[in-house]
Formats: sequence, C-alpha cells, structure tokens
Amino acid sequence: MSKGGYNHAVVRLAILVGPNSRGSNMESIALACSRGALHAEVAVVVAPREGCPAAQRAGELGLDTIALDPTHTGYADALLNLFEEERVDAVCLAGFLRLLPIRVVRVYAGRIVNIHPALLPRHGGKGMFGRHVHEAVLAAGDQESGCTVHFVTEAYDEGAILLQCTCPVEPDDTPESLAERVHKLERKAYPEALRKLLDHRFAKV
Repeated sequence: MSKGGYNHAVVRLAILVGPNSRGSNMESIALACSRGALHAEVAVVVAPREGCPAAQRAGELGLDTIALDPTHTGYADALLNLFEEERVDAVCLAGFLRLLPIRVVRVYAGRIVNIHPALLPRHGGKGMFGRHVHEAVLAAGDQESGCTVHFVTEAYDEGAILLQCTCPVEPDDTPESLAERVHKLERKAYPEALRKLLDHRFAKV
C-alpha cells in the first residue's frame, strides 16, 4: 500500500460502488484514466455483490472487480488487505452509500473522495441520496443545485470540499429532470476533482 503518497509510476485507484449504482461515475473515472486525462489507473472496482449493475459495467470495461459484502464483520480487514494487495493509493466512492469503516477512513485519510448530487453543506447527511436529495432541493425552493466532490470522513458528507459544479433549478423541474441535469455535471466533475487531488497529493517531488 502507498502509505503517504506517490510511490509508483501511476496512481492506483480503487472504486467502491453500491448495489443499485449503474456505474456511470465509475465509467467516467475509468475513461479519464484510459485516455490520459488522469495520471492514474483503476486498480480494482469493489462491489457489494456479484452481478450488480455497476459490477457488470466494470466487467464490460475490462476492470478488475471483486465482491465484498459491506455488512460482513470482516469488511474493514478485507478492504485494507485488498488495497494493500492492489497497491491502492486513493479510493473513490461512486454510488457507495454506506459509511466506510473507521479504520479504513483513518488509514486513507485525505485520499478517499465521494461525489454528492447537491451543493454541500446543503442537502447532505444520512439518508440524503438519489431522489431524496433532488426532492429536498425542490422543496427548499433552491435556485441552483449541482454536485460536490468531497473528502470522506467518519460522518456523512462532512469532509472538506474538493470541487463543486452548479446548474440552475428550472421552475418546471421534477426530481427526475433535475437529477438528469446534475448527473451530467457529475460525469465531468469527478474526473476533474481527481485531477486536482492527484496534482496536489500525488505530484512527484
């Protein structure tokens, strides 16, 4: 495992996906790596179970994928062992909606990022994901929304913000139409935020 930073030619990423994730943000990261927009490679995709949509998409993209059950008592050890075996430098959450085990967060402090479909600190916290977020934005009468890439800590959506992108909330928006607009931003924002992280944290000296 890379304990403090950049110790091999290309930064190695692990991407954690959720059971219902379609894998679009995972795909945007992987494509940015493959075309050289990120000086990184996807070392492994970690799915909560075999056969979930994001795991299937990862297979189509030729990404190494492993299934680890996040409800299992040995999940923290399994993740850390996997990350060490795969020489993982940084971790990206893409549709992974659980809190990571505290030990994992502490070992990779400052090297785990997540994307949230709203402008934090508004509309974040436990239970705020997917449609729930967009419903909250509309209910609050916000005039703009967007997405936030932030560092992961031991609490939901409270880590320092790495990058935000905004879009207008239209008068006739539904949760679905707003989600579509935000999702387009996410696919651009996540690779850009990772580029900033890599330039800052993993730059060669």
